Amino acid sequence: MLTAKVSAAELVADDQPIPTLGVTEVVAADASESAVPPNTPAPTYGIDAEHLDSINVVNVEDALEQAPNLAVRKRFIGDNNSIISVRSTSSRQSARSLVYADGLLLSNFLGSDFTFPPRWSLVAPEEIERVDVIYGPFSALYPGNSLGSTVLISTRMPDKFQADVAVQAFSQDFDLYGTHETFGGQQESAYVGSRAGKWSFLVSVNHLDNSSQPLSFYTARQSSTPAESTDIPVTGAIGYRDQTGNPGVLLGINSEGSTRIIDDQLKIKLAYDITPDMDAAFTAVRWRQTLDNETGSYLRDANGNRVSTGAVNIGGYQYVLPGNAFAPGDGEGDRSLYGASLRTHRDSGWNMQATASAFFTGEDTAGVANGAGAGPGTVTYGDGTGWRTFDVSADYRPSASPEGHWLTFGYHYDRYKLDSVTYDASDWQARTLTDFNNAFAGITQTQALYAQDAWFFAPAWKLVAGLRFERWNARDGTRAQGDVELAYPAREDSYWSPKLAIEHDFAEGWTARLSLGKAYRLPTVSELFQGRITGTALVNNDPNLKPENAFSKDLTFERRFEHARLRFSLYEDDIRDALFSQTNTAVFPTVTNIQNVDRVRTRGQEIAFDASDLFVPGFDLGASVAHNDARTLENANNPATVGKHFYRIPLWRADAIATYRAARWLAYTLAAEYSGRQYNTLDNSDVNPDTFGGTSNYFSLNGTVNFSLGEHVALNVGVDNITDRQSFVFHPYPGRTFYAEGKVSY
Repeated sequence: MLTAKVSAAELVADDQPIPTLGVTEVVAADASESAVPPNTPAPTYGIDAEHLDSINVVNVEDALEQAPNLAVRKRFIGDNNSIISVRSTSSRQSARSLVYADGLLLSNFLGSDFTFPPRWSLVAPEEIERVDVIYGPFSALYPGNSLGSTVLISTRMPDKFQADVAVQAFSQDFDLYGTHETFGGQQESAYVGSRAGKWSFLVSVNHLDNSSQPLSFYTARQSSTPAESTDIPVTGAIGYRDQTGNPGVLLGINSEGSTRIIDDQLKIKLAYDITPDMDAAFTAVRWRQTLDNETGSYLRDANGNRVSTGAVNIGGYQYVLPGNAFAPGDGEGDRSLYGASLRTHRDSGWNMQATASAFFTGEDTAGVANGAGAGPGTVTYGDGTGWRTFDVSADYRPSASPEGHWLTFGYHYDRYKLDSVTYDASDWQARTLTDFNNAFAGITQTQALYAQDAWFFAPAWKLVAGLRFERWNARDGTRAQGDVELAYPAREDSYWSPKLAIEHDFAEGWTARLSLGKAYRLPTVSELFQGRITGTALVNNDPNLKPENAFSKDLTFERRFEHARLRFSLYEDDIRDALFSQTNTAVFPTVTNIQNVDRVRTRGQEIAFDASDLFVPGFDLGASVAHNDARTLENANNPATVGKHFYRIPLWRADAIATYRAARWLAYTLAAEYSGRQYNTLDNSDVNPDTFGGTSNYFSLNGTVNFSLGEHVALNVGVDNITDRQSFVFHPYPGRTFYAEGKVSY
């Protein structure tokens, strides 16, 4: 979907023609190599480093900005909770998307919600060589978490000396409710790498410092209680209607508030060519973060003093503010990722690949106040949480492809461990702990065997058949609260996931492919074990949750031109036992927790077009439109949701981007994104989406201008949300944001 900016060296080489670029759904042969495995029976999207220079990229997830029928719920630069929403997957179903960087798993399958996003920060934007997206669970090579999408990030590895230093600055003016301020920050990154004989290395560093717009606000329903004489008269309250249309007041910034976030990352990559067709690689990443959540009441008394607690008089009515209405918080994190791989890359015959990775949480501390400032509160520790994975595969490539059978076999292992402990504190900022509050822990483990065969059984015909077997268990689940600690019983289950696709190449560049796939998205540690204790019983959770059971279909037609590609896809995801948080209204009293929704079905259509040098040399255009109809078809626990649109899946999505390379040293890019009506409730009761707490449609217009100053220097300036349109995904999205970047490369 994105067009590319030519490199500085090409821009100053006057004896070379203006280069043209392949389309991004399948990039031209002279572009960076796609990480998508051969014979993947699914629609794909790809973007390389040159393309990324055309848009405003501060965090890695920005690379997905123009992927068809895909959005990332990113509330601000550096957001920890950036979740992929794609096709039938909403922005609160993080366990339905896989994210890898150089084969190392970044997906956080300790839970499935906005608090369990991929660990994007383990990759710096300057490292990116390429990003690929696979839609749907149609390949046996990937687990059921591919139900939404699989993102494959490839980072650069030098074949000669390379060095790069980049500095970015960004700023937004934010005007909403009682906040009228400017927020912003900066990012610095650098890398250096080289090759000497059989060895190559790359070292990169990245530093991000940014402050977000306010993310959450304290609201109260319209009071009908007359104020008493002892209530404090205040000003500053703002009239407000919530997502269901009920009137009330908005009183200030709370919860995450305006978040100041500081990230530091160090990465080392080593590679060694064992033989001409076998290499080994090692990666080590360390990432540190600190964050502060600044909150504050809008209310002022007659003397102009801030009022944060107690009974207040607003317009003659009484409102009682709890002590924690405007409680601030902070956190520190120190995480590491280690990975090693061994692979062969022969043109034909047998190839193998083995990858092992381990993600460690050295420190994960979050403090929250009980009141509006310093003093008592709680402190939560997640130290020791993490995961490890191991994958090994072998594939046989025919000597004269495409013909005969292309076989792939593999084994997968993963283990996720979650350990969370919360203490009461007399001083939450100083971490002065007093009493134990609560804790929960648990482990999930999966082992899988898979096989896939791409059979070229006739000229222009290919059949891809695959089968995946998964053995899953959950164990060591515990929940503690006060003096009571209870254990969950262990579980173990097995699942078979068959896949089948048939593809035919027609004349004049047409290809048609029908893909079918079963997939099981297995429950995570948090979904199974994060409940609470009442008396001596575990409540508000279900350790017997079933996995999501999906049957997905995709029919895709593609037309290839010399400098363009057109794709049209029809898809359906029919999901039994969908895992989601809802209220069980079939029992009394009602219970709200993670439950199995009996059946959710999404039917959709996508059309995507990309062209380079369209109409005139140097003009590239990409566009996509998608329609998604996601419905709850069966739900015994909450019948009011049956027939309603499923949570946060927009009816329409659209993207467009145009780049014009006006000269060898100058390029302009204009991009647009649209997301249509979506619902923030399963029963679609949110009739007022354009407010805090609602999920509105949005339209964003973004622009970038790229300058190359000689062979080694580049400058980029850009604006996101040019029209400064205010939109919400429960939280408010940023206002108009300005970017500037300077880069020196050798």
